[in-house]
Amino acid sequence: MGWYSRAVLPSLLDWVMAADVFTEQRRSLLARASGRILEIGFGTGLNVPHYSPERVTHLVGIDINPGTSALAERRIAAAGFPIERQISNGENLPFRDRSFDCVVSTWTLCSIRRLDRALAEIYRVLQSGGSFLFIEHGLSPRASVRVWQHRLTPVQQALVDGCHLNRNISAEIAKHDWEIDPLDCFSLQNLPELVGYTYRGSACKP
Repeated sequence: MGWYSRAVLPSLLDWVMAADVFTEQRRSLLARASGRILEIGFGTGLNVPHYSPERVTHLVGIDINPGTSALAERRIAAAGFPIERQISNGENLPFRDRSFDCVVSTWTLCSIRRLDRALAEIYRVLQSGGSFLFIEHGLSPRASVRVWQHRLTPVQQALVDGCHLNRNISAEIAKHDWEIDPLDCFSLQNLPELVGYTYRGSACKP
């Protein structure tokens, strides 16, 4: 991981992803999170203010980028519930089977290199009956948009630490034994569909 990824990208993403259009989505999704929670791609802690302290018993946040730590600390300090943060890779989660009641991913699955491996790990560490809550951008259903998503993904990967514009998130999640309900697919307001086509849902582990 180079200097740009560690020193520049965390502040840039913190600024971009704090926009109201993303904040509204975080608030809606995380209202359903409860119990012992694992957050994949904790980043700078932008999700923290949107968890309910009355519903969360413990939050473990993992992120592969150590450069996010300084920005995350102030949000961790202000939280009304215990948070443990680890520098770790979502493809190899350092937790026992069925360790969590809920797993959360917000705008993270786009950048994990071996996504299938990471989803298998999420499934493994989640309790039976537990929920995987996600909101991700990805592949548009419109062919005219998909063409450009495929063309520009190599550029996006170079600029945003491996981020893919063209992943079909619902299809990737459906490869595992989840019960997905609900699943909403839509374009975020005021964003081009190229980067703003969104998958938001809850996947339950039987």
